Amino acid sequence: MLLPDPARPHRVAALAFDGMAPFELGCVVELFGLPRPELAELGVPWYDLRVCAASPEPLRVVGGFTMSAEHGLDVLAEADTVIVPGVADVRGPVPDPLVAALRRAHGRGARMVSICSGAFALAAAGLLDGRPATTHWRYAALLQERFPAVRVNPSVLYVDDGDVLTSAGSAAGLDLLIHLVRTDHGPRVANTVARRLVVPPHREGGQAQFIEAAVTPAGGDDAVARAMAWALEHLARPITVADLAHVATMSQRSFIRHFHRRTGTSPLRWVIAQRVAASLPMLESTGAPVEEIGAAVGFESAVTFRRHFTRAMRTSPSAYRRAFAGGSGQGSRPATSARSPRS
Repeated sequence: MLLPDPARPHRVAALAFDGMAPFELGCVVELFGLPRPELAELGVPWYDLRVCAASPEPLRVVGGFTMSAEHGLDVLAEADTVIVPGVADVRGPVPDPLVAALRRAHGRGARMVSICSGAFALAAAGLLDGRPATTHWRYAALLQERFPAVRVNPSVLYVDDGDVLTSAGSAAGLDLLIHLVRTDHGPRVANTVARRLVVPPHREGGQAQFIEAAVTPAGGDDAVARAMAWALEHLARPITVADLAHVATMSQRSFIRHFHRRTGTSPLRWVIAQRVAASLPMLESTGAPVEEIGAAVGFESAVTFRRHFTRAMRTSPSAYRRAFAGGSGQGSRPATSARSPRS
């Protein structure tokens, strides 16, 4: 992967194409194209974003308007980070000029990123062969069918495989883009940007919770939400399913059913995920012993904390602290991501 050049901003190129939906490209522009005066005091140089297209002709955008990109695929091929926010047709061929530009960029050492159906473009260029990758859950089976050399993981919000990163459907692109900022500039900067966007620095759980889930009745939703809010306020104490069901004024069986329908997981697994998430800012910003942090977020022992943390974050609490407490931005990945052993 290309080494950063301190003499100039990191160059990001995003692909625009005829027939595109605006949301994914808008996320890229919001993250990398806007000036960040709130980061000036941190001395963080922001990115240099270029929107690129195969043609200077106006591009039709879903919603009934057109746009034109100022730059061509030659600029995309020379970027430090290349982002493909989608493809026009997941069943159709990817244009040869785009494939060539993607291969050229990757060959130079650029970081290659896709959002949603953009994984089909990276796969068509051969950049996902033998690698783990994800895409929107609706397209996961098709991606695997069309490109059998790709190790498709349909459950996660994004996959970080080092120099090639892929995200699930549209909004998961934000999770991945914030992850890029965190990787480049560390947790403090990523958290600042996330607050500006009014989104969490990273979300718990994968996209399995969004796969054709039935709509929970309003009453059940309110009761489950009430129990979840109570749990977040009482993470430090022991929490059982009986406790949560009591707060929701449901039987345990009904509560488990409504909770799974709403979240795609069990109540106790969700509580564990919230405890792990609550430990992150303490590991990042305090020098408290791991044992104290585990107890503060409700784990019964340091051993239990380490086991659940490692399972969720794919690294130990101590390794996470070394990676992120100093703001290096390198090291472990959030639990919503998948990571290849070689990355």
